[in-house]
Amino acid sequence: MEEMQRRLPFRYTFPLSVLILAAVWFSSMAIGVADTTWRDVWQALFSDQEGKTFDLIRELRIPRETAAAAVGAGLAVAGAIMQGMTRNPLADPGLLGLTAGANAALAATLAFFPSAGYIAITFACLAGSAAGAGMVFGIGAARKGGFSPLRIVLAGSAVSALLFAIAEGIGLYFHISKDVSMWTSGGVAGVSWKQLTVMIPLVLIGLGIAVAFSRQLTILSLSEDVAVGVGQKTSVVKAWLFFVVFLLTGASVSIAGNITFIGLMIPHLVRAIAGADYRFVIPLSAAIGASAMVMADTAARTIYAPFETPVAAIIAVIGLPFFLFVVRRKGRGWE
Repeated sequence: MEEMQRRLPFRYTFPLSVLILAAVWFSSMAIGVADTTWRDVWQALFSDQEGKTFDLIRELRIPRETAAAAVGAGLAVAGAIMQGMTRNPLADPGLLGLTAGANAALAATLAFFPSAGYIAITFACLAGSAAGAGMVFGIGAARKGGFSPLRIVLAGSAVSALLFAIAEGIGLYFHISKDVSMWTSGGVAGVSWKQLTVMIPLVLIGLGIAVAFSRQLTILSLSEDVAVGVGQKTSVVKAWLFFVVFLLTGASVSIAGNITFIGLMIPHLVRAIAGADYRFVIPLSAAIGASAMVMADTAARTIYAPFETPVAAIIAVIGLPFFLFVVRRKGRGWE
């Protein structure tokens, strides 16, 4: 029960995390190859002045960093939900086949329906996420005790490798490797306002449902027997939570491609701050995940300017050691 206690009051941590997100997002507007100032950013946001600098901020940087924030929030919350449902410290949309499934579906859509719009691509990614997760959990359920954390992660790695290979094969066969690679490398460069009008509502709907089911998720994360004992309809709760995970992951992949480790790292960091009550974990994961993704994308476009560094690579540099740390710390006794 000690783990359930909040380490820091939510009334302080959440407003602080939102302020940090606002500061990071605003700061990212003034950082880049083009020479822009804080004043330029302020005027671009709160005035109707015209000019090349203001157009750059309004049409390129604002949608890009807004998309980064939405992707970070979506993947972090999806990871938190998966870790709570499966009681698996290594659960992450990128490690359990969801992003690989979305990427394979995206490649197939680009190959067979080259004129498909962003809305069609988004729904294809949602379906691909569900298919990828279904394969992983289907393999895990193939034998008794199959849902152990280690076996699920191994199944996720195998399925992800298969689905990424399928995406690459489609790209080579249909001569769309460049298009597929632009998605699978991960990033939010070139995001338009039109794409955001589709993606942002999906993320907000997913976050809203996640918050609504946060209390049930907290009980479910303790034990399924406990959840049943207090009268929870676990099958209904799990169905809604899986729907949220598919929604958030599919929407994020349709914008940013293959981004791993955000959903693994952020929930662990949040639980260290707020405890394991998902009424607090989910909002904090959204805010901190959004900040982390904005910072990673800002670094991606400035480290080797004017060239882009894949944001997925930047996140992986931090995420892989974190993954190994979690394996070392919590891996004992899985089998």
